[in-house]
Amino acid sequence: MSTHKKVAYYTLGCKLNFSETATIARNFEDEGFSRVDFSEKADIYVINTCSVTENADKRFKSIVKKAQKSNPEAFVAAVGCYAQLKPQELADVNGVDLVLGATEKFKITSYINDLLASPDRSTSAQIHSCEIEDADFYVGSYSVGDRTRAFLKVQDGCDYKCTYCTIPLARGISRSDTLENVLKNAAEISEQNIKEIVLTGVNIGDYGKGEFGNKKHEHTFLELCEALDDVQGVERLRISSIEPNLLKNETIDFVSKSRTFVPHFHIPLQSGSNALLKLMRRRYMRELYVDRVNKIKTVMPHACIGVDVIVGFPGETEERFLETYHFLNELDISYLHVFTYSERDNTPAATMDGVVPKNVRAKRSKMLRGLSAKKRRAFYEGQIGTKRTILFEGENKLGYIHGFTENYVKVKAPWNPELVNTMHEVTLTEIDEDGLVRFQYVQEPILVGQ
Repeated sequence: MSTHKKVAYYTLGCKLNFSETATIARNFEDEGFSRVDFSEKADIYVINTCSVTENADKRFKSIVKKAQKSNPEAFVAAVGCYAQLKPQELADVNGVDLVLGATEKFKITSYINDLLASPDRSTSAQIHSCEIEDADFYVGSYSVGDRTRAFLKVQDGCDYKCTYCTIPLARGISRSDTLENVLKNAAEISEQNIKEIVLTGVNIGDYGKGEFGNKKHEHTFLELCEALDDVQGVERLRISSIEPNLLKNETIDFVSKSRTFVPHFHIPLQSGSNALLKLMRRRYMRELYVDRVNKIKTVMPHACIGVDVIVGFPGETEERFLETYHFLNELDISYLHVFTYSERDNTPAATMDGVVPKNVRAKRSKMLRGLSAKKRRAFYEGQIGTKRTILFEGENKLGYIHGFTENYVKVKAPWNPELVNTMHEVTLTEIDEDGLVRFQYVQEPILVGQ
């Protein structure tokens, strides 16, 4: 049924979703479908949804309308976290033909082929969504972004019970890929001349729980890192995000001496108030977070440290917010990802007392984003005059090419397509008016045509 059929994909949310969309796309290609851009006319549109996105339902409806505008006769399939949590809500959106939950999304080609083979097209969407307790198997995946980096999934699901989070409801229990399969995927990525691999998952520091979510640890996260460090052809490995209580001293020490792992950590904090951390049911107090930052900076003074923080959580008084603000201001970190709290169905936080008005949430978010800009600027200023290695990316942005140093300083240079996916040793020289960093080559690159 797939002869000359075209498929387009739209991914909402995290790096993990992008890696899974790529795996779904490869499944379609194996069945003879061809991939086109989402803005083009396709026979099938696959939308990989996210439960964390603010106004997820409105965003989803607008994407469905975009698909229908390109081809009113196309099949539209919704998969992913939002599809698992609220399948009927998505099925009720005009134009949607198929909704697949957590375990079903990787069988999408079977469902699509059945739909294509059916002579009568139903006016209502088909829903195939398991009970989340049945999401107990693991599907490995990776995606290749802008020709310079790949997102490699190593773990899925989460056993934590943070009071604001729907991810365990959307993705099920914590389970890991086998070490053998992760290494196989990493080798496949390196064969495509991709220089950087970003490790991704829901809770990657929990890596090692058996393929079916059992508590027997086959390998630890440290053992995973050690094995990946030996994969030939990979220039850089980056840890996407890791819980502070799972980031061990041994891992930090290993990264500091590693051949490929870069000095960049993204560590969720969520709040600098111990009272709020308890209400959130986080598995650490702020003192442990300070300890993790200090350990990293002791062995890697030049390391970049990013922080997730939530503002407006129930019970966040002005005093507790300022406690978070001052805590972050005094911490040796490099930037913030600020999330404005929004209520999620079926989470304990949604019914907690101490609701913070939305205008107050917005004001606090703005304050923390200002702090993030200040922190990033200070981090960049501290890197001026140092030698770093740049990996250039693949997009022409207003006549410039951008890239990142190993410790995540964003740089810019006049556009030259021959620089795409190349690495160069440079000296960082100054911060531009747009906040990016300029540099001088330690050794001028030899490019064709020069």
